[in-house]
Amino acid sequence: MKILLTGATGYIGKRLLPILIGQGHDVICCVRDKNRFFIPKEFEKNIAVIEVDFLKEETLENIPNDIDAGYYLIHSMASSKDNYDELESTSATNFVNRINNTDAKQVIYLTGIVNDDALSKHLSSRKNVENILNTGTFALTALRAGIIVGSGSASFEIIRDLVLKLPLMITPKWLNTRCQPIAIRNVLEFLSKSLLNPLTYKQNFDIGGPDILTYKEMLLGFAKAKNLKRWIYTVPLMTPKLSSYWLYFVTSTSYKLASALVSSMKVEVVCRDTRINELLDVKPMSYKDALSLALIKVGEDKVASSWKDSLASGRFSSSISEYLTIPKEDCFIDSRKKELVDRDYTVDKIWSLGGETGWYYGDWLWGIRGFIDKLFGGVGSRRGRTNRHEIHTGDVLDFWRVLYANKEEGKLVLYAEMKLPGQAWLEFKILDNNLIQTATFKPKGIWGKLYWYSVLPFHGFIFNGMLNELIK
Repeated sequence: MKILLTGATGYIGKRLLPILIGQGHDVICCVRDKNRFFIPKEFEKNIAVIEVDFLKEETLENIPNDIDAGYYLIHSMASSKDNYDELESTSATNFVNRINNTDAKQVIYLTGIVNDDALSKHLSSRKNVENILNTGTFALTALRAGIIVGSGSASFEIIRDLVLKLPLMITPKWLNTRCQPIAIRNVLEFLSKSLLNPLTYKQNFDIGGPDILTYKEMLLGFAKAKNLKRWIYTVPLMTPKLSSYWLYFVTSTSYKLASALVSSMKVEVVCRDTRINELLDVKPMSYKDALSLALIKVGEDKVASSWKDSLASGRFSSSISEYLTIPKEDCFIDSRKKELVDRDYTVDKIWSLGGETGWYYGDWLWGIRGFIDKLFGGVGSRRGRTNRHEIHTGDVLDFWRVLYANKEEGKLVLYAEMKLPGQAWLEFKILDNNLIQTATFKPKGIWGKLYWYSVLPFHGFIFNGMLNELIK
């Protein structure tokens, strides 16, 4: 069968793709930027990649007519724009209009549990999208989930950050709200088993694990899994804005995502029923088992996808390709070169930059820069990286975004997503048995020039020290 997969570079899409290939389907992946999409060689014959921006109706013509079904895995919750609900409505409308003119029999939509009468803006938008998708000529299957627990999921990363960093937590009262978490493995089971299954046509289902827990119980459950003692006290004084800042500064989440999550966490997300479990023969695992599996994946450095790699986690709003050409005019350039001792050793060290490994020299200064960025509403350096030794175009490395990564060529290009009065690139390139390390800054106005000169004294030993460590 020919399956359309939207959100193919997202947290769910990346994990669902190999499952669909394994079931023998041909998959058309919708992406906004082909250069950001990495295709494993073993999947090349079964994957077609098309560029589609669902906010631009004309680009949807790239979707072929002969598709059998599609997955709608698009949302704008982490968008930097306040009108994300309008963007989601437009995307859904454009999607329906195009899919109505294809051969698609079914569309599967992963959304949130919306059983409460008073929904947050985020959940109301998800419900509105479901209503729009229901107007299509195809059969809609809506799978409604609460907290998804898995390595790299936003929920898991936030829980991990809070528990590992805060032995004592004074928390907002919404931590007593009940929810029904579900393991990412079970979400993928429901998504794949619903595909072209007439029993799921024109219906919506709540999907969740066997445990109904408060957010406080989820945090304490993680602490127990890590053999940590944690004390959590809830107070009624923390406003939604204060709660959002609390999440933003302690965890790796963006402020926009933190704000959306806080508003949703005040709403109880518990399944109405679990009839789909028997319908599709799925036995959801417990929260404890889901945590255990996620921790194993993190420990083995086998995180298949992470919410942090989404463009919405940083400053990008569309294609990263437009940033790939590094400007030379009206720029400040710090370029250093050193002869290689062992090429493979140096390339491996470059490909391990950031995250737990750090930047090899002056890490405390990199940390301070990340903290300052957080204070000014930036991404900071807490995003880390998804895998310790693998890098692909579009990945994040702390407050950098990978624009280009070719290990055989020995070239890595990073773009700064921190708050800056200008634009910054960091490039590593191996040429004629030399490592060339180049920092480029394109200032914006007088403040950009002042910024460059203010950090210039630190560049000498930071960049020179890093270059030396990469060669050793």
